[in-house]
Amino acid sequence: MKRYISDYHIGHPNALKFDARPFSSLDEMHETIINNWNSVVGNGDEVYILGDFAWKNDTGLEVLKKLKGRKYLILGNHDRMNAELEKQFVWVKEMETVKDGENHVVLCHYPIAHWKNADYGYIHLYGHIHTGRDYEPYKEYAEKMKARDLPYECYNVGCMLPYMDYTPRTLKEIVENSKAI
Repeated sequence: MKRYISDYHIGHPNALKFDARPFSSLDEMHETIINNWNSVVGNGDEVYILGDFAWKNDTGLEVLKKLKGRKYLILGNHDRMNAELEKQFVWVKEMETVKDGENHVVLCHYPIAHWKNADYGYIHLYGHIHTGRDYEPYKEYAEKMKARDLPYECYNVGCMLPYMDYTPRTLKEIVENSKAI
């Protein structure tokens, strides 16, 4: 099974403030991330992390070693990889397109206005913009594109969003739950 998530910001003290994360400390956030991840991810599952996994490599490595499954990383602007951390991933890339069931999914840390085959039903998953200043304008743009009868399916998989809840989600869960808010 494939799952997706972004913007954990492991070891980043300001992450607690970024999105008013409901944790009193980084240790509490890390513990929740590990518990939530391992409650849904099996050893044979694939998890695509769409950037900003860890602010501090040593803390990121500690957490990563406790997470089940095969892990793939799309680099974010806060990911500073060292060799030891990088070898924990199947691969590390700037961007990738994967097949998930019948769907093609374009993975990038950043939201893209016009991704590969957007007009032909490819789905775009991204992170980066959290719930900050760029979140609403990008959602508005996506709605305008959909109003033109284009498939234009794109979803923010930031861990802090209510439908993500610091837990890697399947594509089906992301699509269904993001539309509920």
